[in-house]
Amino acid sequence: MRRLLGLLDKYLEESLLVSSLVVTVGLIFMQVIRRYVFHASLSWSEELARYIFVWQIWLGASFAVKHHKHIRVEFGRNLLPENARRYLDALVLLLWLTMSLILVVKGGQLTQILLARGQLSPALRLPMAYAYASVPAGCALMAFRLLQELWREAASLLRG
Repeated sequence: MRRLLGLLDKYLEESLLVSSLVVTVGLIFMQVIRRYVFHASLSWSEELARYIFVWQIWLGASFAVKHHKHIRVEFGRNLLPENARRYLDALVLLLWLTMSLILVVKGGQLTQILLARGQLSPALRLPMAYAYASVPAGCALMAFRLLQELWREAASLLRG
């Protein structure tokens, strides 16, 4: 069980992003072939590719947190002494975590509203809540990664 959790921790975003990219490329390739070779396009493939892309964005945000790849403004930070920088980094992580948790809650509320209304996508006739669920799901995963980073930062601050 511990090994499985370790593998999920290490490869969850990567495996989801790679597999969704393969599906998206396959869908778009199939659409192009059907449209230009067989003159019969699929009505649903572009819509599905678009919804997968939305999920990729939110999963990618978590992936970027995990690998420290989000854009940062470091001008003022680099002027501070090393110890102050570490406290500032912890504060930024805490604020970012707070924002992620707000997005989890508000995104979850929006998803529930859409489920209750029964709004369907035009081509696939899937509940629109599935596309909007990417926000709370991605932000929850991002919050988890931010908690991991905050934990490491706090441990580093306590060690001195």
